Amino acid sequence: MKIKTIHDVHHFFDRDIPPLEVISSGDTRRFDIIDASGGLIKPDSEAEILTRLPPDALNPVCGPLFMDDAEPGDVIEVELVDFEPDRWGWTGLIPGFGLLAEDFPMPWLKISEYDSDSVYFLDDIVIPFRPFAGTIGLAPSEPGQHSIIPPRLCGGNLDIRDLVKGAKLYLPVQVPGGLFSIGDTHACQGDGEVCGTAVETSMAATATLRLHKGDSIPAPMFDMPARAESQKNEGYIVTTGVNSDLMQGAKDAVRFMIDRLNKKAGMDEAFAYALCSIAGHLKISEIVDQPNWVVSFYIPKAIFTSRSLKAI
Repeated sequence: MKIKTIHDVHHFFDRDIPPLEVISSGDTRRFDIIDASGGLIKPDSEAEILTRLPPDALNPVCGPLFMDDAEPGDVIEVELVDFEPDRWGWTGLIPGFGLLAEDFPMPWLKISEYDSDSVYFLDDIVIPFRPFAGTIGLAPSEPGQHSIIPPRLCGGNLDIRDLVKGAKLYLPVQVPGGLFSIGDTHACQGDGEVCGTAVETSMAATATLRLHKGDSIPAPMFDMPARAESQKNEGYIVTTGVNSDLMQGAKDAVRFMIDRLNKKAGMDEAFAYALCSIAGHLKISEIVDQPNWVVSFYIPKAIFTSRSLKAI
């Protein structure tokens, strides 16, 4: 049986957007997802385009779909069945956006080719292809138009890199029908997505949606499938930020890593920042021993010995 494909997109969450379709629990749909630039960035684009991306065109999402019999207090399960790769994606430093926006005011753009196994960020910096949808969510209960950019209790721009094929995401329903939408596909991303972008790409995603009546949850949760690493792991270099402010701790950890990549691997700082966004892992290591918290940032050790870095 052929799976129906959803093509239509919207650019904000709103409980009053007319749904494209009414679906039943257990239905499967294929979503033809446009990249986060709304298709404006091309393989030959220059960094300057990042200064004139219209905000109302960014992060388009497919949907919404109305789940029959879904009511506030229920849960919609999203089983991620498949992702169909394109061939290229982009990573950018957008002025005013990202964890270290004040450190990187100039636009910067990197186009990366990829296949079903690997993303080629540089000849000797090859990152496992690990596709997922950054934005998966339902409509919030508050009336009016809501930006797609921030995450919410009912989902949205979660950017959880482990929402890969086989994962099951559970979203709390806030409005009748839930009004499900999905978009913002990535070829790969590090935890934290610290520069504000991953390897942004267009991609088709297939998902099965199921309704759980009365199974109320306060925020998104997910089941992650077992993972087999496709590359040899030589270990990690880990920097930390220790601070009473968690955001400051996160910035400190990433700045520390950028400094190490600059000084020890000879990387340009903008390149290092973007690399952290697609290959690094920002994690809260400790958040209980007040008054200070510890944030750690991981980068594969092999990146420090990459031969291609000598050409940067």
